[in-house]
Amino acid sequence: AMDYERNKALLLELQRAAGTGNDRCADCGDPDPEWASYKLGIFICLNCSGIHRNLPGISRVKSLRLDFWESNLIEFMKNHGNLWAKAKFEAKVPPYYYIPKSHDCMVLRQQWIRAKYERGEFLDTQVCQDPCSAGSREGCLWKLGKGRRQFQKRQFLLSAREGVMKYYNKESKGPKAVISIETLNAMFQVEKIGHSHGLQITYVTDGQTRNLFVYHESGKEIVDWFNAIRAARYHYLKTTFPNVPEPELIPRITRNFAQEGYMEKTGPKQKEAFKVRWFCLDSQERNLIYFKNPLDAFAQGQVFIGRRDEGYEVRDDLPQKVWMKKKKPAITLVTPVREFVFICENDRKQREWMDALNRVITQ
Repeated sequence: AMDYERNKALLLELQRAAGTGNDRCADCGDPDPEWASYKLGIFICLNCSGIHRNLPGISRVKSLRLDFWESNLIEFMKNHGNLWAKAKFEAKVPPYYYIPKSHDCMVLRQQWIRAKYERGEFLDTQVCQDPCSAGSREGCLWKLGKGRRQFQKRQFLLSAREGVMKYYNKESKGPKAVISIETLNAMFQVEKIGHSHGLQITYVTDGQTRNLFVYHESGKEIVDWFNAIRAARYHYLKTTFPNVPEPELIPRITRNFAQEGYMEKTGPKQKEAFKVRWFCLDSQERNLIYFKNPLDAFAQGQVFIGRRDEGYEVRDDLPQKVWMKKKKPAITLVTPVREFVFICENDRKQREWMDALNRVITQ
């Protein structure tokens, strides 16, 4: 019992020790990790420990507080730790590779952990792939077809060198679409697509935002596609903007929507009936895009959001001439051209949308 208490105290001290990196999860960066892999010598959070459990040959986990720690394991943890592991297992992470955080979907976190410890993809011995060759990929993905009813297997081709991504239908000889890497974006959309490996690809065609919804049965395959798209985008950005410093380029490789969800909107006269639409806020492009349904291929419209000093603002009330029988949480987006009126599902959603819109207006 004395050993148990003493070792637990030593372990918690190690977890808090300055200059070790042990105070944050070694894999997702979550603060105050409560678990550890005594085979790798790292401190990890509860969520990541679940992934480590599925790598028994490589990692073995225990709770810092609930399990008994033998003295030799404490010694092992002391000689290793998170910064040591980072230097070893993340020595050669390419700049375009997406490093997931705790809020990211399971498949991203899972594949990051497997890539590091199981496949040793970023060890010092590995040769770093140049983004142009890493941004070239060919294979099949399941793509949501017309009418949003079913997924069909389609051949995809990505070429950083040509600056395009293409996909092919079985029937057609040529590509069904040729997508410029300039406007290409990809983000994981697990809930929306209804698949744990669901990826949303967006691009601009004829001035319109277009969505493709895809997945692959293999977690490794879909994450490899995602990082290949990132490599192609990184190659494009580096070539197009050679003088922009790397820390400014990285966030522009791919992005998630700042906010998404249903709101109701009325028309330009503000007398039209309110209609439910699915909204996506792209803060990088400063666009509020809306669709009839979340899985629609094409947007119904979009609103550009400029800066406050250009006459843009967000208000939590209705314009005077808009009348409603029942008071509901509303948002008025003021632009130099007109006022857009939206109704939110509840007060919390109204707050979230207002905060997200205000962040764009002030950025």
